[in-house]
Amino acid sequence: MLNRRHLRIKVLQTLYAFYQEGEGDAGKAEKALFFSIDKMEEMYIYLLTLIVEMQGAAIDKIEAGKNKQLPSKEDLHPNTKFVTNTPLRMLANSKELRKKAEDLGVTWSDNKDLIKKEFRMLTDTDDYKEYMESTERSFKHDKDFLLRFFKRHMINFELLHDYFEEKSVFWNDDLDLISSMTIKTIKSIDENADDIELLPLWKGDDDEEDFVKTLFRRSLTLAEENEKYISEFTQNWEIERIAIMDTILMKMAMAEVRSFPSIPAKVSMNEYIELSKYYSTPKSNGFINGVLDQAFEKLKTDGLIEKTGRGLIE
Repeated sequence: MLNRRHLRIKVLQTLYAFYQEGEGDAGKAEKALFFSIDKMEEMYIYLLTLIVEMQGAAIDKIEAGKNKQLPSKEDLHPNTKFVTNTPLRMLANSKELRKKAEDLGVTWSDNKDLIKKEFRMLTDTDDYKEYMESTERSFKHDKDFLLRFFKRHMINFELLHDYFEEKSVFWNDDLDLISSMTIKTIKSIDENADDIELLPLWKGDDDEEDFVKTLFRRSLTLAEENEKYISEFTQNWEIERIAIMDTILMKMAMAEVRSFPSIPAKVSMNEYIELSKYYSTPKSNGFINGVLDQAFEKLKTDGLIEKTGRGLIE
């Protein structure tokens, strides 16, 4: 399920592309924003079905061993603990997952080489070897391994990162959030349930969608006005000399603090300072902190910040 920080990142990415392209069609940019968000559900299904593909690779290996001209004792009597892992089998047999994959057109059929390489990587890990050698048999034991396999190994596979980057330039930024959704899904698998339960991308209400839409639109409509405030507190800098990412972050922060009465000003400021650590220069967080601190005070003095409830700017 999407969180506010990731939604801010999505707006940031879209605004950056918008300004880099010379301020083109805002409506088109907004459609691209929501398209990139919706694509995250596709990534979520890719990760879940990739886990299922690991079972398929294990079955293929067992069948290949049995079909050897001179099969060994191990080939004829293979260790099937992984392929019979109960949560894994529930994922593989999930009608809900299969339908969602079909609806979104998610398939690994053209990437069998990646599947084989990832499975070989898994089988070389100590976690896999210890699991296969263990005599313990329980649903919890199987689920714990599946979670460990996903978090420690599968999601960190470099070729997988390369694949996702080819699918979408933004997907590597989405990977942490979508991985957390995948982990929650595995944790929620109930041994007695008829099927697994997929997580929705959006919450049941429209609050998050409204947040994205409002933040994007207000960041654009208030951009010129907010730039004047930024210029006032960066008098030793020409606005063109400030990193474009820093400028966008500050404009977004000011648009947010002016547009959402229920979000405390300190929360907004801290969020954009944190984003600057990942998306701008090493010194940007201190610079942005100083400018926003003064700009927020001026906005408050000018009556442009109205907050309800707790968390008013001090």
